Amino acid sequence: MASKKPKTIPERRKREGKTNYKKRLHLLLAKKPRLVVRTTNKKIIVQIITYQAKGDIIEVGVNSTTLKKQGWNHSYKNIPAAYLTGYLAGKKALEKNIKEAILDLGFKSPLKGNKIYACLKGVIDAGVDIPHSPEIFPSEERIAGKHIQDYKKESKITEIFNKIKNEL
Repeated sequence: MASKKPKTIPERRKREGKTNYKKRLHLLLAKKPRLVVRTTNKKIIVQIITYQAKGDIIEVGVNSTTLKKQGWNHSYKNIPAAYLTGYLAGKKALEKNIKEAILDLGFKSPLKGNKIYACLKGVIDAGVDIPHSPEIFPSEERIAGKHIQDYKKESKITEIFNKIKNEL
């Protein structure tokens, strides 16, 4: 009678569907900080994280609700808000002398032109070097919020967007 191998229990975060350890290992082997973009139902969270053996360290953390201080009074989860949040995170990263990073999508699907890539464009436009392909970004009109302004005739989102971008 052959003996059965005991079943190994996967790590808790893998069981919960929160971490893909194989993908994480490939990102960590790059030995660069990771740009992590997460979207919730109400806001967008951008973090630049470095690996430490004791645990990851968040070097820069920005969420889109901080745009309210700059005068943003629109949704905190749309494409223009994602771009501005990424731009702000990129400026803070440069202040902390972080000049390069690598994008960590997590379990998100890499869909061309979505909020994550708008955020990535903001970080790149701020001056952080991140490997990318230019055709994944949303159009400049969508980033500036022209599609929202066309839908809401009374909205002046592009003017507010340009004002905030120039102030950051």
